[in-house]
Amino acid sequence: MNSSKQERARQAAAHQAEMDVARSQYEELAELAGSLAHEIKNPLSIIHMNIDLLSEDLVEIDTPASRRCLPRVDMVRDQCERMEGLLRDFLRYARLRQIDLVPGSLNDQVWRVLDAYQAQADAQKVDLQRYLDPDLPMIRLHSDSLQSALMNLVKNALEAMPEGGQLWARTYSNRGGVLLDLIDSGTGVDDNTVMHMFEPFYSTKDGGSGLGLPTARKIIEAHGGRISVQSEVGRGTKFSLQFPVPPRLQ
Repeated sequence: MNSSKQERARQAAAHQAEMDVARSQYEELAELAGSLAHEIKNPLSIIHMNIDLLSEDLVEIDTPASRRCLPRVDMVRDQCERMEGLLRDFLRYARLRQIDLVPGSLNDQVWRVLDAYQAQADAQKVDLQRYLDPDLPMIRLHSDSLQSALMNLVKNALEAMPEGGQLWARTYSNRGGVLLDLIDSGTGVDDNTVMHMFEPFYSTKDGGSGLGLPTARKIIEAHGGRISVQSEVGRGTKFSLQFPVPPRLQ
């Protein structure tokens, strides 16, 4: 029996060592990718600036040749802006590491995010419904990053309801922790999209970076939480977030 226990302990130690090496390699690769993205961003900004200047020069020249060039210049500018947006999203994703968590109210974060989108929701005829538990326990959170994650989820929900609908935000607690459900009555997505939506660079939107939801998941996991999704085409989507409650905050 002792020999069996020792073997299991040896295997566990070997597995942990492999995990540590893999984690170190991942972190090194993420840091390298972030540095590369930063280096690309600087010359891209210069290209964008000079494209704007070139466009102004062509407008002033105002010849048949310059007018033929303007659509091409506009196309280059559009692609520069798209690449700048992609790099901005990637740097935000790559730089997300450890964050400092302090006790706070999940309800307050949800309320602020919904308030920020109230005008857009009204314009789209989307009814925002808040069912926030007044006795919700405090959690440990980082306000700016958590609001960023929630804003991404609410933004996605509104984009799924261009002709109106409802978005429900519900907070509650159980033995597993503090939970938030965001449920929309939008277009929904198919099972294949659900399977891949949290993968970096996977997007069903034209021009989308595919980093919004992966970044949101990374933020939530940095809070010690987890996120899941259920969706049905034509009926809507439900995102469920769960956060732990530290014993001293219960």
